[in-house]
Amino acid sequence: MLAAAHQIPYPSWLNPGDNTWQLVAATLVGLMSLPGLAVLFASLVQRKWSVNVLLMTFTGFALVLVVWVLWGYNMAFGHAIGNGVVTSGSLAVQRYTSSHYSFWTRFFDDFVGMPHPILSHFAEENQAVSGANTVIPYHFPTATLALFQLVFAAITPLLFMGSILSRLKFKAWCLLVPLWITVVYCVDAFLIWGGGYFAQQGALDYSGGFVIHMSAGVSGFVAAWVLGPRLKRDRDHALPNNLVMVAVGAGILWLGWNGFNGGDPYYAGANAAAAVLNTNIATAVALLTWVAMDAGLSRAKKPTFLGAVNGMICGLVGITPCAGWVDGVGAIVVGVACSGVVWFAWNYLPRVRPFSKVDDALGVVYTHGIAGLLGGLLLGLLANPGMVEYGCSGSRAAYSATTASCTPVVARGLFYTGSWHLEWEQFRAALFVILWSAVMTFLIMHLVKFLARGLRYDPEELEVGDVAVHDEEAFPVDRYAGRVGAFSLAGLAVGEVSPQAVALEDPGGEDAG
Repeated sequence: MLAAAHQIPYPSWLNPGDNTWQLVAATLVGLMSLPGLAVLFASLVQRKWSVNVLLMTFTGFALVLVVWVLWGYNMAFGHAIGNGVVTSGSLAVQRYTSSHYSFWTRFFDDFVGMPHPILSHFAEENQAVSGANTVIPYHFPTATLALFQLVFAAITPLLFMGSILSRLKFKAWCLLVPLWITVVYCVDAFLIWGGGYFAQQGALDYSGGFVIHMSAGVSGFVAAWVLGPRLKRDRDHALPNNLVMVAVGAGILWLGWNGFNGGDPYYAGANAAAAVLNTNIATAVALLTWVAMDAGLSRAKKPTFLGAVNGMICGLVGITPCAGWVDGVGAIVVGVACSGVVWFAWNYLPRVRPFSKVDDALGVVYTHGIAGLLGGLLLGLLANPGMVEYGCSGSRAAYSATTASCTPVVARGLFYTGSWHLEWEQFRAALFVILWSAVMTFLIMHLVKFLARGLRYDPEELEVGDVAVHDEEAFPVDRYAGRVGAFSLAGLAVGEVSPQAVALEDPGGEDAG
């Protein structure tokens, strides 16, 4: 006799531990954008542009979310548009397993996913499947995977926003973000993460050194070139308005990165823990490296807090493409190398073309573009085959042992295997991301310029900043300021003082005292 059916909280394929960690990791990464980058960038720019930065950050995040659920997610992680990547059950399979297909056939069939929404009940609650999982079925629904990948997609345009602050029209930003996510990010993500061409050739990017950071650095640099520089006065007085809040934003970034790299094995396992530890090792070493170089090699011979933040970011970015595939020694090498190289680039490249001709407001091309490239290339050298992302069932020894029926998923760097294969594939993938991001960003910027009837605010608006373009101030200091919107909301004429303000100014009246 059959047992009576009863309700259960989740289907048999769902692992509550993996699902919980993935949702927590997604939240940590989301906090890196809101409020992390919002606070960091708004505190780094001049005070008169703080509101503009905050609004661009929040609207940019929201725009990516809408694009992601309507078509972006499946472009980056769905079926290949040419059926090069298809799904079979709960796993993805590559249709092209033979080399007799031409390069162009394999490349363009595995170029990007088919765009369509993920808003149905089936799409949200069914077991997640994408071109990225060819070994082990996901233990959570599509909603979890889509949310986790959403926060990665959302932070990318917010990063390159740092290159174009203090002059881009807000309506131009609202056009730029959805176009860039669709044309640049989704293609890069599918090719390297979603089971596309470079993934099939063996290129690796643990958490986004190429897909996110290098792409953001290149795109930001090109966008800043097309957009033109800030006002000379703003460039000459480009000092942070609040270093204490810079520390708050930077701290959120550092600890939020535990979810950024720790969530990318997609399972709450040993490799996730190693990735988190390596992330913190590389970051600490990179921060100390930059501080030491400031103190010993800079013209002023003084350590600076902003330098420490730059070093921190270099470490975080550099370890991102290799967090779970290098050991602790590799993490130290990555931290020192990325921070040291970027320190020299930061201090000397602005003197030479084309860097001397482009106003990259927050230096995104250095701390994200160059650091992301270095981290991805160092992976080809330092990847330790002993760092197992997915192992084999059985005893502790069997987990990392290759057998006739099971091969652990590892990365094999040159220094451990003597093989240049991984380094070559890293180079090819990096070259494509650089060229694709640069060319497409250039074209998108010119399209946005046409649609928005210009990319920049008028010189008069650039002189004033937030009050002129948003009718708001982050730190209002003059209670008599004549902002039409604010006064009309208060029921006053422009410049009129409220009775409450008079009372506060003279609480005892004329005869007091």
